[in-house]
Amino acid sequence: MHRLDRLFKNSITDYIIIALGASVYGASVAVFTSKNNIAPGGLTGIATMLNFLFGLPIGAMIFVMNIPLFVWAYFDNGRNFLLKTVIGTALVSVFIDIFQAVLPYYSGSVMLASIFGGALSGLGLGLIFSRGGSTGGTDIIALNINKRLPHISTGRLILIADAVVLLLAALVYGNIESALYAGITIFVSVRVIDAVTYGTSRGNGKLIFIISDEFELISREILDKLGRGATLLDGSGAYTGSQKRVLMCAARPNQVVKITKGVKIIDKNAFVVVTTANSIMGEGFYNSGKE
Repeated sequence: MHRLDRLFKNSITDYIIIALGASVYGASVAVFTSKNNIAPGGLTGIATMLNFLFGLPIGAMIFVMNIPLFVWAYFDNGRNFLLKTVIGTALVSVFIDIFQAVLPYYSGSVMLASIFGGALSGLGLGLIFSRGGSTGGTDIIALNINKRLPHISTGRLILIADAVVLLLAALVYGNIESALYAGITIFVSVRVIDAVTYGTSRGNGKLIFIISDEFELISREILDKLGRGATLLDGSGAYTGSQKRVLMCAARPNQVVKITKGVKIIDKNAFVVVTTANSIMGEGFYNSGKE
């Protein structure tokens, strides 16, 4: 019963923070990027260009373009992932269109617009990602291609998609500056996402040590939900001398929040240590863990 209560409270908290992140992201598009002809990558960038060319609402177009990807996500990623993705995408779409109607846009320096647009979008997306949410688009495409071609990282696939959008932006807006400013927005956004999602410390991977009496349930959760393996180590308390089982799990940085949340739902008293691994070699990691 207590576990169900914790799960319910965590779910409510997740959706509140996802909604907050969506509102921040919506403000970044409405106030800083769209009116300054900055197409910030992904489907948001394509929707921004459609708005410029045909006057179509950015938020509504983001959601419409995501519909076929939702179907793909349902079959490849499961119902829980799809639910948070649909909600995150819907909230982002609604906030963008509402904020475009009611908030004044920034009309000063385009450089400042690209920097602050990137910072706000990174903050918004970081909040969404930190609670296991998603805004669909290239995230779904990259995630599912990576499942079939694991030697190509999701980061690299998203980078390729963003590069295509930047090229289109230069053609649509008729100048290279729009693409260059969008590149700055994407760069700043990625840095802020990293900081929000798993802190300012960066590395090629994360090593997680978990001490809990519920080690069997936790290892199954890690395997089933994230497809990551875990190793059981034997340990003993230095003070009590009692025998303990220690779970060791190597993970990508963006998986740390999901793992630690899952652990605390199963065992709120679990002892968890997360550290940076400069090099990880083996199945599931490519080129010494470099993404």
